[in-house]
Amino acid sequence: MTKEEKTKSEGRTVSLVLGSGGARGLPHIGVIKYLEENNFQIKSISGCSIGSLIGGVYAAGKLDELEKWMRSIDKVDMASLLDLSWGNGGVFKGDKIIDTLIDLIGDVQIEEMPIPFTAVAANIETEKEVWFNSGSLFDAIRASVSLPLFFTPFEHQSELLIDGGILNPVPISPTTEDETDLTIAVNLGGAPESESESESENESESESESESDLSFQDGIKKFLKRFQNDEDTSESKKWGMYEVANKSLDTMQGAIARYKLAECPPDIEIKIARNACGTYDFDRAKEMIQLGYEKAESALRQN
Repeated sequence: MTKEEKTKSEGRTVSLVLGSGGARGLPHIGVIKYLEENNFQIKSISGCSIGSLIGGVYAAGKLDELEKWMRSIDKVDMASLLDLSWGNGGVFKGDKIIDTLIDLIGDVQIEEMPIPFTAVAANIETEKEVWFNSGSLFDAIRASVSLPLFFTPFEHQSELLIDGGILNPVPISPTTEDETDLTIAVNLGGAPESESESESENESESESESESDLSFQDGIKKFLKRFQNDEDTSESKKWGMYEVANKSLDTMQGAIARYKLAECPPDIEIKIARNACGTYDFDRAKEMIQLGYEKAESALRQN
């Protein structure tokens, strides 16, 4: 058997890079499902924020459990997992959701997992990346998902850590020494797609939903509005604090991702439009997982 025939029969080996972007990262699950179904062998994973959660759980061999849970939760379930921090560097502590995931998945040591894995966080004081490739999986995930303002920073070995997407939204650098056939990066900051379809879909959804069934994102907006100046109603202030913070983070991470990807381009980049869903729309797992599958199929058929 020639080397080419062997590679074809066994499948190409992949270093998989999973980017940050909140619920826009649900397509990561679909990407992984497509790779597995088409005989690609994922040999290493690097992720930050939602990418660290999905990538880490997959590397631990527990993605099916996470996917099943993600598909089952609704807006009320998500709201019940938020534990207020009352001013300790973020609106929510994040302990409750991490504890729930540990109960579901079980914590493991990264160095003992069957697939090499790196979670990327950011040190808020030194302004440097912190790579977790050993130790508790869920300590690594908790550090990497610490979205500023939303979750409190995570203290680890005297370091104050926040979401890795602040410095490296598509963390390819941990994979540069890998000896794999392909580096595949999933970038959740892709150019916005036409909003005409999503707008009509949202309108139909809003007509069918009751007042008590507001989206999780709307619930967050309502909570954060408590911190706004109610007297300011000028046209220049139409966006609330939530919209400004969210758009600012998206803009910043999009610019950083472009620089990082230009500096170290992957073999294949799978782009998810940054308006595919809201940052906190975790109740849309079914459609977003399917989106990831379709985007992976499209990108890989061209290569």
